[in-house]
Amino acid sequence: MSAALTVVPYYTRPSQDGIIAHFTRLAAGSPVPVIVYNIPYRTGTSVSLGTLRELARIPGIAGVKQAAGGVDHDTVLLLADPPEDFAVLAGDDVFASPLLALGAAGGILASAHLCTSEFAGLIAAWHAGKAARASELGHRLAPLSAALFAEPNPVVIKGVLHAQGMIPSPAVRLPLLPARHDTVHAAMTLLDTMCAGLPGLDAGVTS
Repeated sequence: MSAALTVVPYYTRPSQDGIIAHFTRLAAGSPVPVIVYNIPYRTGTSVSLGTLRELARIPGIAGVKQAAGGVDHDTVLLLADPPEDFAVLAGDDVFASPLLALGAAGGILASAHLCTSEFAGLIAAWHAGKAARASELGHRLAPLSAALFAEPNPVVIKGVLHAQGMIPSPAVRLPLLPARHDTVHAAMTLLDTMCAGLPGLDAGVTS
């Protein structure tokens, strides 16, 4: 299913009612379902638990990419009683495994451009109730995600993909600058140690 990942309005710092009104209008006019992108450390505004529950009731809003900067109070309570037909998706790569353990439906993770099958395996293992396997994957992938976010995203990921020959250039637009060589090298080293030979989507693990 296609959907539009739509960030909470930034800079203006709207009220919670304003956020609801904004996404109500967006959902009414969108040709595809809308996923709310809650990332307060970029927007300056956090979507409250009550607002997320209100948004979940609006036709056309399919879920939230929850990137609160950690496993916070509202996220725990939202996952303790998730709204029906509303996907709570992990949005902070380092915290993906804990959110999946709490019941997140999946994740939208920049780090999954690398070690993709391992991240798929992480989600599948949690969904299958294979906690030991999921914890192992989560513990091994978290340091890689941290290294990939050592400079503003997506500069390190682009640097690694370029070093792998997957993309033609590591260039980014100002005010971002390409990742430093040592940062890319550190991420590449972790990539080799964390993902080399790390079995990802086990044949017996299904979502």
